[in-house]
Amino acid sequence: MLSCDMRDDGGDLVLVGSGGFGRETAEAVRALMAGGVPWRLLGFIDDDPARLGEVVDGTPVLGGREELKRLPDVRVVVCTGRPGNYVSRPRIVSELALPSERYATIIHPSSIVSSSSSVGPGSVLLACTVLTAAVRIGAHVAVMPHVTLTHDDVVEDFATLASRSAFGGGARIGRCAYIGAGAIIGEQRTVGELALVGMGAVVTKDVPAREVWAGVPAHHMRMAVIPGGPVS
Repeated sequence: MLSCDMRDDGGDLVLVGSGGFGRETAEAVRALMAGGVPWRLLGFIDDDPARLGEVVDGTPVLGGREELKRLPDVRVVVCTGRPGNYVSRPRIVSELALPSERYATIIHPSSIVSSSSSVGPGSVLLACTVLTAAVRIGAHVAVMPHVTLTHDDVVEDFATLASRSAFGGGARIGRCAYIGAGAIIGEQRTVGELALVGMGAVVTKDVPAREVWAGVPAHHMRMAVIPGGPVS
């Protein structure tokens, strides 16, 4: 885990996935570079052969994951996931089978991260994220702009926190859960692994694993549909 007041120290970097999250992460990397962090963003890795050679917002698509074999020292961030398929990151990370030190941690320079907080490898904190005190963020977590995490929150590996979601003290977000834009998670509430909380929901009760909750106050809507079946 990185200590909260640190940004990764730079080097050659590729981003796996050239969609929206990948493009946003690339902008965060450029902001870090403008502030003096010596990253060298080589390009995107994308398994869609039609994207080979494209230049996306100024960053080239280098090819599919086989390109990583010729870049043995490059740092990596997996930048995939959307509400309709929020389990792609753990599958890709499992298939890549890279050691944890190969994964970079990207924290936008506008984020406020307290000295008592920590952020795991492969995680991305986009612009204006706030971690107030003793927040623990696991590996390969996606934190979108203007997310606020307060004292003693825990976010487990591969979770996604969409823009402007907010978390009361002591909240716990399970592995690979998805929290929708503008959702509010109450103090001491738990959202279980692979659960999905809808946009603008207000969570006042614990959300069980693999369930979809939405509304104000949030309530059970249905079981989550996990593309591709179980996630290890």
